[in-house]
Amino acid sequence: MRGAAAAVTGAASGGAALPGAALTDALVIPLGAVVWAAALLWVVVVLLAWPVPVWLSRASWPMRAPVLALLVWQGVGLAGGLSMIGALALTGLAIAPTQPWLALIPAAAFALYLLVHLAVTIVQVTRQRHRHLALLDMLTSPHPTRARTRVLDDAVPVAYCLPRGAGSVTVLSQGLLDRLDPDELVAVIAHERGHVEQRHDILLLAFRAWRSALPWFPIAARADAEVAALVEMLADDHARREVRDEVLARAILQVGASGVPGAEVDAAGSTRGSDRFKRLVA
Repeated sequence: MRGAAAAVTGAASGGAALPGAALTDALVIPLGAVVWAAALLWVVVVLLAWPVPVWLSRASWPMRAPVLALLVWQGVGLAGGLSMIGALALTGLAIAPTQPWLALIPAAAFALYLLVHLAVTIVQVTRQRHRHLALLDMLTSPHPTRARTRVLDDAVPVAYCLPRGAGSVTVLSQGLLDRLDPDELVAVIAHERGHVEQRHDILLLAFRAWRSALPWFPIAARADAEVAALVEMLADDHARREVRDEVLARAILQVGASGVPGAEVDAAGSTRGSDRFKRLVA
């Protein structure tokens, strides 16, 4: 009886262990495959970190298709971040295959670092916007004929829009009002409202967070500048629905670098400033 019981117990325990062991063995990824996958991801990281962004920033087609170019830049940024996290994770597993939790620490730390910078950027931008709106109430006066428009008593040509609740507020300087004719003023206001209606501020947040997280990485600055220039083109396209191209181009020339949001883009390394004007006069 004891022998039979032992046999039964052994058979039961053996029968339960063998499938589990087989399943465990089946789920184990060979170390060589992990190494090759890590190497492949590092190649993707390098490509997305330098050659692809440089090619994209030098290409001529984005000025003809800014929406598609923005989608490509977003894809490059997202794929670059995910491939970097994946490469760190697989490299850790290749180095310490028997300690997976320890091996994944670098990848988790980098992912957390990027997410924290994104959260900090969102908080900073939100606070800055609230302070800006509060200052506008003190330093500007309502425009006599235009709703949701404030006038800043300054000779420097300035025009911009800020989200405010469910709507927006447009800020125009007195210098801008004195310099532009009515059609040009309509063009500038339509351009600025295009930024708010299409929520370009949200589009720019991720790239500004990326630049803040990697200030030493020149491609992060290049991507931020390129995206900022492309949203200017989108805002131009919004204004072109209300005014002729030559009117918008004339308004850009009249206002100049001091009055056109995004004029600072060229200083960050983008060459899209001239492209923006070329597409209007072509």
